[in-house]
Amino acid sequence: MPSPADNIYLPKLAVLDRVVDEITDVRTFFWHFEDAAEQAAFRRFMPGQFAQVSLFGVGEFPASLPPSPTEEETFFTIRTVGSCSAALHALQPGARFGVRGPYGNGFPMDAYAGRNLVFVAGGIGLIPLRSCIIYALAHREKFGRIQIFYGSKTPQELMYRPDLKEWEKAGGIECHLTVDRGDDGWTGHTGVVGSLFQKEGVNLPVENTTAFVCGPPIMFRFVIMDLKKLGFEDRNIVSTLERYMKCGVGKCGHCCIGVSYVCVDGPVFTFEQIRKLGEEI
Repeated sequence: MPSPADNIYLPKLAVLDRVVDEITDVRTFFWHFEDAAEQAAFRRFMPGQFAQVSLFGVGEFPASLPPSPTEEETFFTIRTVGSCSAALHALQPGARFGVRGPYGNGFPMDAYAGRNLVFVAGGIGLIPLRSCIIYALAHREKFGRIQIFYGSKTPQELMYRPDLKEWEKAGGIECHLTVDRGDDGWTGHTGVVGSLFQKEGVNLPVENTTAFVCGPPIMFRFVIMDLKKLGFEDRNIVSTLERYMKCGVGKCGHCCIGVSYVCVDGPVFTFEQIRKLGEEI
């Protein structure tokens, strides 16, 4: 019989360990479950899955899981946009809140074994892709080339700066950064993230390659166009769809698109699937 720790439908009590400021209105919240068995069960999540975060007396909201299951700590990176996220931002270390999940299909990382991986992110779109990147680096021998193309509006809006510095210096991985508008201290590339594909010295493989794309709609639209011009097939482009997944288990219908529920059929879809859902890009 499954233990209560394995029941993903019940919120478990979590304790906030520490908070790290990322960019304006975005913070990373490190936490652990009070019950060690619940912590161990949760750590079996897949990159790309999400969880539901409960703020007692306020409400609940879905959150991506930016840590990799290969990492020791669990955390959420959250932008304050409403009452629930604002309540989380107001918590201090030691405070308790609820977490249930993980939910969703996640990225099938084992299916990408032997392939080149290209990660393209804009702004906070790096949050759901971080888990995949860390997972791929932890299993470096399973994959071909690994390339990261990441952009933000300004240097101050670059996410996960310690990770970015590490990826830029690490061997066996290429990390290319850009900003829309530089400042006096910015010496890197300037331009939209898709312009990195044409950067001198960049060679973007198409054959045997899976491209991961996450970011704001306008960035997503143009990056898809750039990738398709390079020869990428729709089935080799994957992303996550953002919807308000109120229940997380396919019951409330808030995230329904056609005949699919983003919370259970996604949030990870190939671009081929996204087109069949009738999503505009």
